[in-house]
Amino acid sequence: MFKNIMLPTDGSKFAEKAADIAIEMAKKLDARVTAVHVIDDKLIYPFEVLEEEGKTVLNHVQEKGKENGVPVDEILIVGSPTRDMEKIVEKAGADIIIIGTHGKTGLEKLLMGSVAENTLKTVKVPVLIVK
Repeated sequence: MFKNIMLPTDGSKFAEKAADIAIEMAKKLDARVTAVHVIDDKLIYPFEVLEEEGKTVLNHVQEKGKENGVPVDEILIVGSPTRDMEKIVEKAGADIIIIGTHGKTGLEKLLMGSVAENTLKTVKVPVLIVK
């Protein structure tokens, strides 16, 4: 069924919940998880700070995988979390995406956009959105 579960993660509590589900699903399906952290190319923080934060987020997923006997691949890239998700899915060879949502609504969602919603609209593989 699913052999490569992609997990876009930003380290938030919503992403943590999605990671737990992805690891559990991978364990039951004898699959692997590809954890992805996108350093938003629009952010103005020093790159080194953003890179270190991304590595920390991915290492956390890696540890969860090890604790559960699930192999975890890591992808850390610079790009647009909304614009580049389709390309990332194809390059990673994912056959399902499990992604957390921030639960933004109204004006906040309109201004900030929604990575989960955009992912659902643009990718060609199943998407499980976790609240």
